[in-house]
Amino acid sequence: MKQKVYVALKVDDGVKEYLRQFFDMASWDDEEVIPRENLLASVADCDGVMLAGHKVDEELLRQAPRLRVVSNVTVGYNNFDIAAMKQRQVLGTNTPGVVDDSTADLVFGLILATARKIPQLDQYVKDRRWTEEFTEEFYGTDVHHTTLGIIGMGRIGQAIAKRARGFDMRILYHNRSRNLQAEEALGATYRPLDSLLGEADFVVLMTPLSAETRHLMGEPQFRQMKQTAIFINASRGGTVDQPALVKALQEGWIMAAGLDVFAAEPIDVNDPLLTLPNVVTVPHIGTATRKTSFDMAMLAARNLTAALQGRQPPNLVKELQD
Repeated sequence: MKQKVYVALKVDDGVKEYLRQFFDMASWDDEEVIPRENLLASVADCDGVMLAGHKVDEELLRQAPRLRVVSNVTVGYNNFDIAAMKQRQVLGTNTPGVVDDSTADLVFGLILATARKIPQLDQYVKDRRWTEEFTEEFYGTDVHHTTLGIIGMGRIGQAIAKRARGFDMRILYHNRSRNLQAEEALGATYRPLDSLLGEADFVVLMTPLSAETRHLMGEPQFRQMKQTAIFINASRGGTVDQPALVKALQEGWIMAAGLDVFAAEPIDVNDPLLTLPNVVTVPHIGTATRKTSFDMAMLAARNLTAALQGRQPPNLVKELQD
């Protein structure tokens, strides 16, 4: 009898065909996110599940006593209750690597959109205001030959740095430990966080969310940035003290921000960030291209398959490794 797996999000038919070779597979095929109660019911008799962002906690694990592996179709895995998974000997995997270039592309899109005021100018034209005098309020700031500060020089941080070299940017970075490979290959220079914040014209936050990085950027850090600096976050919303960011933007501590992630997602329609003209917002779409979405789902499927076949998954998260 084949093992049972459940895919709790819509994926390409090719991914489902791959899984059907090995498993009795069922899937959630709606565009809408699967409700929690549907997820709990669907995994009750499953050996493995693929999902994206849903909490894997004691409630879910108790509901699914046969569960052996949870395969996240994301890079981040702060949805995993690591202690509960360890106790029940449930493996957890993620999908690093395949998202690097798409996320780096989006980061540079946010840099350019905020610096050159592209959304405002798009609206200016669509509002048929081009007949008016073009005033300096629409002038942007240069990206080329400026200083980029990357907080978190992992794979995505390095992909961002590669793009920055094409703009002749000076590259600073802060990391838990120095990345000598990035320094040599990309010409990046290590800085303590305080120094980076004070020097950079663009600050890009790319750290994973953990107890150590929660609210890594708060009021003291935003006050250390240049008033002409732009802040970009494409990591996790929890890495930023969002009210402090709002205050920094309202009071002119920094010039602008480009955000792909938020403290709560979807962002509340009444959130003050949505009222600020110096903020560019996108709905957590760092990996939202057709190719990257397929590659992530296929990698998640391969991780799940390896685990259920008794092999070590290629991307077993470090906290659950022996």
